[in-house]
Amino acid sequence: MTAPAHPALAPRILVADDQPDVVEALRLLLKGEGLQSDTASSPAGILAAVEQREYDAVIMDLNYTRDTTSGREGLDLLPRLQGIDSALPVIVMTAWGSIEGAVEAMRRGARDYVEKPWDNNRLLATIRTQLELARALRKSQRLETENKRLRGAQLPTLVAESRAMQPVKRQMERVAASEANVLITGEHGTGKEVVARWLHAASHKAGRPLIIVNAGGISETLFESELFGHVKGAFTDAKTDRIGCFELADGGTLFLDEIANVPMRQQAKMLRALENGEVQRVGSSRTVQVQVRVISATNAELARSVAEGTFREDLLYRLNTVEIHLPPLRDRREDIPLLATHFLRQQAERYGRGHVEFDGAAMQLLLEHPWPGNVRELRHAVERALLMAQGSVVRGEDLELRQKADGGGRLEEMTLEEVEQFLIRRALDRFDGNVSRAADHLGLSRSALYRRLQQYGIEG
Repeated sequence: MTAPAHPALAPRILVADDQPDVVEALRLLLKGEGLQSDTASSPAGILAAVEQREYDAVIMDLNYTRDTTSGREGLDLLPRLQGIDSALPVIVMTAWGSIEGAVEAMRRGARDYVEKPWDNNRLLATIRTQLELARALRKSQRLETENKRLRGAQLPTLVAESRAMQPVKRQMERVAASEANVLITGEHGTGKEVVARWLHAASHKAGRPLIIVNAGGISETLFESELFGHVKGAFTDAKTDRIGCFELADGGTLFLDEIANVPMRQQAKMLRALENGEVQRVGSSRTVQVQVRVISATNAELARSVAEGTFREDLLYRLNTVEIHLPPLRDRREDIPLLATHFLRQQAERYGRGHVEFDGAAMQLLLEHPWPGNVRELRHAVERALLMAQGSVVRGEDLELRQKADGGGRLEEMTLEEVEQFLIRRALDRFDGNVSRAADHLGLSRSALYRRLQQYGIEG
């Protein structure tokens, strides 16, 4: 166990039982661990205490003097406590334990269940786990509240409390209201699109369009038409006029993901649009004036692409007036509990599952996993675990985190899909996210590789 905390900072726990010797034993146990405690001897006393102050956890008996066998008094109290404080972890205890009683207590809002007589080490471990999970949940709720306060409910939730993300947040806050073009860099799945959406929502252009373009997912033959539009008859399939993404984003923000994959032939036209605010539809001699803020993103090293002659240096200067680099998830592990809890609540709402939470073993696995796919991989893992979980608790085995620290594992122990994902990630890493070169290396067409990237949730 950790060293006792300073009294002013130590978690405060409400201990409730109608037997004074039980209350005293628990109080002394908690005191020895540096935890503060208050006591109550009845359901009414518990309610009064929780209404008067905020507690970090409650340890309460299910049976009281009016009804000493069924646990009904304690069970009826659980939803009332959740109504007062939805993030408050309640650990229930009873000498009349049963599987049915435990299931009913968890269904009504208890976070864990301990049968008397308790084991001190197990009880303390349960308390620590619930305190940590509750702390993460409260932080996540506070973040959402702060984001809503900034721009009503329009600002995307940004879960970033770790030390590594603090300079990123400060940089985002400073640059959001400006007209400066922003280049967001970072590994696959680090949340570049979330940052782009946040920057747009926090800017003066929030009421104008945000147009998102996956520059790596457009074939070279259609790229110019997609970005700049075309007029009827410009080429064989041009049956009608088409407005390009630059015009659609006029007055707002254009987010160009995978900017490193823009064909060299199109970079000059993009540079003109950025320098002069002028776009020209394919097949037209007329230029159209647009006012667009461009946010772009890449996992490639554009400086190396410039040196290799595959990316224009003058275009890079236009794109990265400000560069924001997102650290990988392995460098911001303090955010893993917050992110996992946030995703679990999102998915539980999506699938109509009600209140669901991680147990201590699951959270430990999440903290220890290397996350080669970063935040995107975490989100997919949480969704899969929720679908696998039975009841209101996600356990370690529900996560199915079988990858090893190198992001791979022994091939003979992997499924065919896992092998394919592993080889695709290796190829993308080898060619710095260049989808065309990775596809050639894997013996796939560019479109076939993109289908697999979408299927597996891999960012190219």
